[in-house]
Amino acid sequence: MEWHPLSDLAQIDILINESKSQTLAIFKHSTRCSISFSVKDRLERNHTSELDAVKFYYLDLINHRDVSNALSTTFSVHHESPQLLLIKDGKCVFYASHYDIGVKDVLGHI
Repeated sequence: MEWHPLSDLAQIDILINESKSQTLAIFKHSTRCSISFSVKDRLERNHTSELDAVKFYYLDLINHRDVSNALSTTFSVHHESPQLLLIKDGKCVFYASHYDIGVKDVLGHI
């Protein structure tokens, strides 16, 4: 599973445009939270080739809280951690947090 770093506010507009041709997943990760580590590990362990159609972004929200806040505002999604947002055609089509984040959910919204 390849993670692409999300660390700058300017990337949000780029993501919106990119999502018009490919489904994106943004994983908002708290480096201070054991649940967040567990969920990230579970995503990585359960990765299948079907998920190769999705580009995965990783946001360290402790170091980039401004980006996390901007994502919440841009996509009208209440901030939680850990959280996964699926972005398609410039809109958040699915989001989940904590142990509700799973590969099946991602596959169901590609």
